[in-house]
This record gives sequence, C-alpha cells and structure tokens, in this order.
Amino acid sequence: MLNNKPILIGIIAVVSLLSMSVFTVGETQRAVKFRLGEVVETDYAPGLYFKIPLINNVKKFDARVLTLESKPERFLTSEKKNVIVDSFAKWRIKDVSKFYTTVAGDVVQANIRLDQIVKDAMRGEFSKRTIRELVSSERGQVRDILLKSVKPAADEMGVDIVDIRVMRVDLPSEVSSSVYRRMEAERARVARDFRSRGAEMAERIRADADRQREVTLGDAYRDAELKRGEGDATAAEIYAQAYGKNKEFFDFYRSLTAYRQVFRGDGDTIVLDPDSDFFKYFKKAH
Repeated sequence: MLNNKPILIGIIAVVSLLSMSVFTVGETQRAVKFRLGEVVETDYAPGLYFKIPLINNVKKFDARVLTLESKPERFLTSEKKNVIVDSFAKWRIKDVSKFYTTVAGDVVQANIRLDQIVKDAMRGEFSKRTIRELVSSERGQVRDILLKSVKPAADEMGVDIVDIRVMRVDLPSEVSSSVYRRMEAERARVARDFRSRGAEMAERIRADADRQREVTLGDAYRDAELKRGEGDATAAEIYAQAYGKNKEFFDFYRSLTAYRQVFRGDGDTIVLDPDSDFFKYFKKAH
C-alpha cells in the first residue's frame, strides 16, 4: 500500500498539470491568452486549446449582445427647448485585445465610456432638430446617424454598437403646458384653414351648379320655343291647306269660332253695323 502512494501522487500531479494546460472557449465567449502579462493571441474559435502553465493565462469575455441602459438625460433642441430622453444601446465585443487594453476587460467601465460617447452624439444630433421632428417621423434617421457617429469611438474600444434606440422623448414639466397650448393653437389654425378652403370650394361648386342650372333652363326654353314655332308653322300650313280646299266652309268655321269667343255669357253685348261682315252668315240664315 505504501508503494502505491508515490504513483497516486504522480497521477494527481499529471492530472493537475493537464488541467492547467488546457482551456475551452464556448460559443458565447471570446478569449485572450497572455504570456507573462503580454497579449499573445485572441483569435479563438469555440473549442479546446492548450497553454503553458504559469507562463500563459487566459481571460474570457461574454461575446453576446449586451445592453447599455442609460439614465434619462436632458438635451437641448434647435428651438432651445429642453427635452428629457430615455434611451438604450446594444453592443458586443468585436476586438477582445482592444477591449482588454482600453477598459481592462471591465464591462462596467465599458458601459460608462459608451454611455458618454452615445450621449455626446445624441447631444450634437438633437441640437439640429425640433421637438416635432424628434417625436415624429425622423427617429429612424436619427438612429442611423447616431450609429455612424459613434462607430469610430466604439472601434477604438474594440466594441461594436449594434443598435441605439430612443424609447421616449418627454418635455420637462415646467414647459409642457406652454408647448401643449402652442400645439393646440397650431392645430386650431390648421383646422380654420381647412374650413375656409372647404367653404371656398363649396361656393365654387354652388356657383358652378347654378350656372349649369341656368344653362340647362336656357337650352330647354330655346328647344321649347323651337318646337312651338315648328308646331305653329305646321298648324298654319294645315290651316292654309284646309282653307284652300273649301274657302266657304273655312270662313263659316272661323265665324262660328268668333261668335263663340264674343258671346260667352248671357249679358254679353256688341255694337256693330248690321251690314258688317261679322253678321253675314246671320243674313243667310233663312
């Protein structure tokens, strides 16, 4: 039993030496290997690797996307108005050697430096825009500009800024009421402008309808007069033809019509010469 003790100690020593000589890099990790404190290698794919105990040491870092949650910050717009902006950024380690050199591989220190970089970029970009532009349709454009502007500083730290998002843009309480009143007045002005345009358009449509009505009535009256003239001409032609066929009967018929028109009531009276042509058919009535 005593003879096996050195063997056991040797096995333990070998195992310990082997465990100190290997290291693994996971899918979500980035590793950097040092030789007596000097960076010698950083480009490690996921897998198993060897190192020299006591001479080499390895540090591992999280390679996943990390979140920088910034505290709400005040920024000045182009209108010289303060706004309170709540934002966050997404980043990850791109160059582990630079990351270790600049912030000693400390994620907390990296967040502090990135927070200052992002806020400086926001301060410069927000000062070029109005409050309306910031809260409406230009957030995507602001995001792209911010990503482009922070990229050089982030590259120097060995990190990659994946995304920057503005979650909320609020007005300070001391200026909110005045801004809301101004916005309300602006909306009221726009509404009045729309109403005046609508009234003008309505008057134009009404005038056009009246004109078309007069044109239609005039055309109808013209057509009616033409039809009436044609009817009168046709009637006159028929009368002329009838008169030409039997002049005596036609004179008699016209006289009867004249008698009917003159003597409509019992008390109707007419004073004429008895020899007048008006009574010529009375003379022949025997």
